[in-house]
Amino acid sequence: MPRSQRNDNFIDKTFTVIADILLKILPTSNKEKQAFSYYRDGMSAQSEGEYAEALQNYYEALRLETDAYDRSYILYNIGLIHTSNGDHARALDYYYQALERNPSLPQALNNIAVIYHYRGEQALESSQTEISKLLFDKAADYWREAIRLAPTNYIEAQNWLKMTGR
Repeated sequence: MPRSQRNDNFIDKTFTVIADILLKILPTSNKEKQAFSYYRDGMSAQSEGEYAEALQNYYEALRLETDAYDRSYILYNIGLIHTSNGDHARALDYYYQALERNPSLPQALNNIAVIYHYRGEQALESSQTEISKLLFDKAADYWREAIRLAPTNYIEAQNWLKMTGR
């Protein structure tokens, strides 16, 4: 049974019914409808911490989805899972792929910045000050672009940029 049919709470059930109705009436191909269904099931699994199941659904959605914009969100969510699992190198790869398809995805830019900032902190703790400076500068570049796209978001990043003079 697809995850979308297993939802237990009222809000999830309502969303599922509305999404199913929209899916039926929208003028899209069956392949696109299937892709959306897998994406929706992936998001549901991800929200419940079922990352392996979410990844399976996202990979299937990627196989079916042809629209670059829609693919960017699938790739972004795969990046989120790898970030949650601590696989930052793999997460970065998926965030970059998402940005290739949708350069106006501030949340991907922010997450890239967070990873570079984290790596900068690690380098600083290991007394690698030059490397940490480069990593912090890279984080700043990505945060500036995220803030340019979404000026009211990422307040902590804005404060960090001001405090560090970046």
